[in-house]
Parts: sequence; C-alpha cells; structure tokens
Amino acid sequence: MSTLEQLKKYTTIVADTGDFQLIKKYQPQDSTTNPSLILQASIEPKYKYLMDDAVHYARKAPGDTKQKLREGLKKVFVNFGLEILKIVPGRVSTEVDARLSFRIFDTISYAKGLIGLYEKEGISRERVLIKIAATWEGIQAAVILEKEGIHTNLTLLFCLTQAIACADARVTLISPFVGRILDWYKKEKGLEAIPAEQDPGVHSAREIYHYYHKFDYSTEIMGASFRNKEEIMALAGIDLLTISPRLLEELEQSNEPVKPVLTPEAAARSPLEKVNLNEMSFRWHLNENPMANEKLSEGIRRFSNDIRTLEKYLSEQL
Repeated sequence: MSTLEQLKKYTTIVADTGDFQLIKKYQPQDSTTNPSLILQASIEPKYKYLMDDAVHYARKAPGDTKQKLREGLKKVFVNFGLEILKIVPGRVSTEVDARLSFRIFDTISYAKGLIGLYEKEGISRERVLIKIAATWEGIQAAVILEKEGIHTNLTLLFCLTQAIACADARVTLISPFVGRILDWYKKEKGLEAIPAEQDPGVHSAREIYHYYHKFDYSTEIMGASFRNKEEIMALAGIDLLTISPRLLEELEQSNEPVKPVLTPEAAARSPLEKVNLNEMSFRWHLNENPMANEKLSEGIRRFSNDIRTLEKYLSEQL
C-alpha cells in the first residue's frame, strides 16, 4: 500500500490545485482553490472556456466596468469550483477577494454572491466552503455567515491566536499554513532545512490540534501549504490535509509506513490552558508574533496581486 493510501486511513485528503485532470488522478475527498491556483490554471488553453464563460457573464452583468469585473471574477472562481465538484464527492473551497480582508460587510456580501452563483447551478451550500483570510475582520464576517448556513474556511492562518478566535467563532474549518511558517524560520535562522520533528510549522499545527481536541471544538483543522512529504506524515491523524499535486505524486510513489501522530487521547493530555480572546487581545498577540503578522500580510498581498492579474485579463476581454 502506498504512503498516500495509508495516510487516507487516518486523515481526509484534499487536493490543493485548480487542475481538474490532476484531481481526477488522485481521487481526493475535497479540493481547495485560491486566487494563485486559479490564475495558474486559467492560463492553460484547456481551461479557456471557463474564462470565456466568465467574460460573457460579466458583459451581461449590470453596472459600470468595475462592477462587471467584480461579477466576472466571482464567476471565474465559481466556474472552476463547479468543474471540481463534478469530480470530488465532498466540498470545494472558493476564496473571497483578498482585497476585502479587512472589511467585514463587503466580505459577507462577496461570500453570498459566490454562494448564490453555486446555488443557481444546483449546488448545495453544504458542498462549498467560503475561504476568508483569518484577520479579525474576516473572522467576524465568518461568524455572521456561519449563522446563515454559509460554511467558511479561514485561511492564511499562522498561529494559535488566530485558531482560537476561529474556533470561538464556530467556523467550519481552518487552514494552518505549515510550509509558509517553515519558510519564515528558515530565512530568519539562515538554515537550508529543518527536520520535520523540529519544523515550527508542524509544531504550530499540532498545537492547534491539541487545543481544539482538548476543549472539544467542532471546527475542523486542515493542514495546508506543505514543502515536503515529511511535514505531511508528521501530521498524520489531523482532520484534513490539503496537498499539492507534486507531493501527492511523491506520496503515491512512496511505500514508507504511516503511523497516526495526532490522536484525541494525546490531545486530552496536553498541558494547554483555555484562552479567552477579544479584539484587543487578538490584535496584541498577533502583533507580538512577527512570523504570523508578516506571513498574514504577505499572503493577503500575494493573493491580491494574483486577483489583479485575473482582473486585467477579464478587463482586456471586456
């Protein structure tokens, strides 16, 4: 049995790609997308029909060019999501415009627009996770969306503080970015590599798992943004893992044995104590964590830049 098949016994596997052919190959339960992945897939000639459909939709949308572009972007994201849902039996994650990461009610409006497009195509909101950056404002938007039956995936998550705020908000799922944490520490310490058992990204995801399971939170944890298969195997037993095609291939080609590392029983023995957060303490703790603060800001900037590139394409077509 391959390492990938063994891993599926302990953890739900999610594909981290916008390429449908690769999703078919690895047969994951769910799939995630983000502006960067959609941008990569959108330049492929084989997916031009999805972009053309979004342009056609934008042309018919009411309002000025700016409004048409906004609707066209939503349609791009949903078009890819719809194709993915034809392949996976579970859910797809579709991201809100990252430029709204500090605007509560605009985030809510955008999320409802995405859900509306899915529902027009007959897709139940139970099969869609709306991805929102785990800023204070993003988490508050998620509180309202969850109460209205719109499920959220809080992304760009780099520390326990963000995770606790998300759990208190009763969001459906969080995505701790393991590999980007590793990137920061390697650069900070001038190291070429850090073994999985010492990997700060792995330690962060394990800490979140232990906190959630010790205090019986219902929010799911989906490890994300991996740099090597050792990071993935070091989190066997976590609720979900979203994995790039390159690493899915590596896991499929490997026969290395997998053992569950994370268990509810171990979490119950954790020495972690309950933390109460409000807006002030959330912002303070995030500010005091230079890695989380920097990587959150950097992630929002990167996704925003990729959205602008997609917008430029749509604008030229319009």
